[in-house]
Amino acid sequence: MEIILIQDVPNLGHKDDIVTVRNGYATNYLIPKGFAKMATPSAKKMHAENLRQRAHKEANIRAEAAAQAAKLEGAQVTIATKVSSTGKIFGSVNNIQVAEALAAKGFEIDRRNISILGEESVKEIGIYDAVVKIYKEIKANIKIEITADN
Repeated sequence: MEIILIQDVPNLGHKDDIVTVRNGYATNYLIPKGFAKMATPSAKKMHAENLRQRAHKEANIRAEAAAQAAKLEGAQVTIATKVSSTGKIFGSVNNIQVAEALAAKGFEIDRRNISILGEESVKEIGIYDAVVKIYKEIKANIKIEITADN
């Protein structure tokens, strides 16, 4: 069954994508929850017209996202936390703390768009890599330095 996504659905597609899914998934989950609508011929025509009208807006958003990614690329944030004598962190450092550190530097990034590479959580002092998703496929790589809090 072909559907038009009304909003982003993880592991399926982005808003305004026309995707093919199984009938049950569409009729029992996506359409009732308001994530999608059926792709009838008239809906496809309306969808094509809406996409044509929004094409230039999309270009502006992509340009802004690329500029923000260029500023953010290679940035390094430092997070000070309590550490034991062996260098282990009490608790862990997660993407919420990284988002707060980025906000202190002037970058407003949603915590859900930050993923620390390699490990689920950071539990030792050191420098870690992270990826920040700015917009759809536009991403920036940053460094996270974990230091001891004095």
